[in-house]
This record gives sequence, C-alpha cells and structure tokens, in this order.
Amino acid sequence: MNITSLLLLIILIFLQYSLWLNKNGIYDYYSIKNSILERKNNNKKIKIRNNNLYREINILKKGEEAIEERARYDLGMIKSNEIFYRLVLEKSRE
Repeated sequence: MNITSLLLLIILIFLQYSLWLNKNGIYDYYSIKNSILERKNNNKKIKIRNNNLYREINILKKGEEAIEERARYDLGMIKSNEIFYRLVLEKSRE
C-alpha cells in the first residue's frame, strides 16, 4: 500500500465515523426524528382536549340549561319545587 491509499483510507474511516456516530450524524437524525413524531402525537392529543374544553366553556357561557344540567348530574342538585326519588335495587337473595 502506498501512502496515498493509506491516507485515503484514513480519511474514509474518519468521514464514516463522523457520518454515523458523531454529533449531527445519522444516529442523531433518527433519534430527533422519533422525538418530533412523539411530540406531534402528544400535541394532537392536547389540541383535541383543548377543543373539547373550549366547546364546553362556550356551552356554559350560552345559557343556564347547561349549568343546570351540570348541577343536576355532577352535584346531585334539584329545584325547590321538585321531588327527588331514589330507587334502590335489592340484592338477589341466595
């Protein structure tokens, strides 16, 4: 092997190392690409949740029916002129 071939081999090895393992190489590219995909998926979920919350806020701002419904189902409240009946099922006797 002459000196030129040896020098070219060393340069090739150095360039391959830089390409695959060094900072900003292919390994970093794929890890960053995967991280971006994960964050995009997470952002989609958060956008859906935020849209649902905005929708609920708008419903609550529009009228008293939504507030009354929330009070009935979430807090168990009733109006003053209503009668509340609670049905309790007996457990089967064995």
